[in-house]
Amino acid sequence: PLALCAALLHDLGHGPFSHSFEKIFNTDHEAFTQAIITEDTEVNEVLSRVSETFPQEVADVINKTHDNKLIISMISSQIDADRMDYLQRDAYFTGVTYGSFDMERILRLMRPSKDEVLIKESGMHAVENFIMSRYQMYWQIYFHPVSRGGEVLLNNCLKRAKQLYNEGYQFKMYPQDFVPFFEGTMTIEQYVELDEAVVLYYLKKWINEDDAILSDLSHRFINRDLFKYIPFDGSIITISELQELFEAGGINPDYYFVSEAFSDLPYDYDRPGSNRKPIHLLRSNGSITEISHQSMVINSITGINREDHKLYYPKELILNIDNLEIKGAIINLLNELN
Repeated sequence: PLALCAALLHDLGHGPFSHSFEKIFNTDHEAFTQAIITEDTEVNEVLSRVSETFPQEVADVINKTHDNKLIISMISSQIDADRMDYLQRDAYFTGVTYGSFDMERILRLMRPSKDEVLIKESGMHAVENFIMSRYQMYWQIYFHPVSRGGEVLLNNCLKRAKQLYNEGYQFKMYPQDFVPFFEGTMTIEQYVELDEAVVLYYLKKWINEDDAILSDLSHRFINRDLFKYIPFDGSIITISELQELFEAGGINPDYYFVSEAFSDLPYDYDRPGSNRKPIHLLRSNGSITEISHQSMVINSITGINREDHKLYYPKELILNIDNLEIKGAIINLLNELN
C-alpha cells in the first residue's frame, strides 16, 4: 500500500489553479502535502489505520527521503506514475493526441531492481514515444501562449486583489476566503477549502469593483479576453524601456505588461548539476545501460534545455493612448520585437 498511497497523495497539497496560485501567495504545495499527510487531518487518520508510522512513511516517499529507493523511483522519476497519469489525462481533457503513448507496454516491460525501475530493452521505442509525448504536451499545451496568457491574467487579478487589501481598499465583494493567504496565516483547513470554484466566484464578483484594474482584469479572465503576445529575446533593456513608456502613457506596467520566460528539459542523464535520475534499459544479456546511449531519438534531446520568451500586453489600451509620441514609440518597439 505504500507505493499506491504515495502515488495517489503526492499532489494533495496543490492549491487552486495549481502553480499559478503558488506564485502569488508564496505557498509550497509540497509542504502542504506533507502537512496534510502527517498532521491532524482525516487523511492522516485513515493512513494511521495501517500503522502509527505509515503516514510518515508515505510522506518520506513523496519527499524522496525514504529508504526504499525503488518505490521513490516509481513515484518521482523521469518515467513515473505521475507523468503517465497527467499526460494522458490532460491530453484527453484538452482534446489533443500529443499525450498518447503505449502505457500498457511500458508497464509490461518494467522490471524492478534494487534502487530503481528498469525498462526491458524491447520497450525502448515505447519510452521514446513517452518522452516525446511529454515534450509535445509541454510546448503545445502547457506552454502554449494562450494557456500562459490565461495564467498571466489570473496572476495579475490575484496580485491586484492582494495589493488592494494591503492598501485598505474597501471591496464591494470582500475577499474573506483570501485573507489568510494575503496575510500568510492560512491553516490546512483554510488551504484545502479554497478551490477553483471559490476563486472563480470572486473573480466574477470583482468585475463590479470600483477599482478599474481589478475590474478589468477580472472581466478579461472570466470572458477570455486575453492580452496580445509576441516573442522576444529576453532583453532586459527593452523591457525596462517599454515599462517606462507604458507608465508614461497611463498604463500600469505592473498589471498590463508581462514578460514571461519558460523552459523545459525533456530528458537528462546522470551528470554533475543534474538532479534527475536517468532511465535505464535492461538488455537481453543482463547488462544495464542508460537509454540515451541506445536511442538516437532520446540522445538528440538529452540535456538540451529549450527556452521561450513572450511579452503580454493589451493592444487596445496602447491604441487608446492620447499622446501620439508615446503611443508611436511603444508600437515601434513592439514591432521591432515582432
